Amino acid sequence: MLGRQNRFHGRTSVLPVYRKSAVVRADGCSLHYVLNPRRHDYRLAVVVSKKVSKSAVQRNRIRRRVYEIVRESVLINQPIDIIITVYDEGFATMNHSELQDVIGGLLQKIKLVNTSTNSK
Repeated sequence: MLGRQNRFHGRTSVLPVYRKSAVVRADGCSLHYVLNPRRHDYRLAVVVSKKVSKSAVQRNRIRRRVYEIVRESVLINQPIDIIITVYDEGFATMNHSELQDVIGGLLQKIKLVNTSTNSK
């Protein structure tokens, strides 16, 4: 899981990102991002709607998997606010390497990250 300093806290902190952000899309998900010069490091939120899966267990699994991929394999070098919205229930059962490619591809599209190739 991401550290406390890298997560959003409360709905009011997420709303400005949706208003001012640019969007990058991939199969089954999208990424909203905006630079935040008032911060020293990045913040990340993963949004999984009830329309994706009615089961909270399934939605939380998707959320945890995306957080873990960002935490373990991506070095973000800018003070940026990022919201990843997932639209596909398949993210819960997708192979780890495939999910890593999808999320890594989204983050590379915004050209503000360096991905490392370290794997366990």
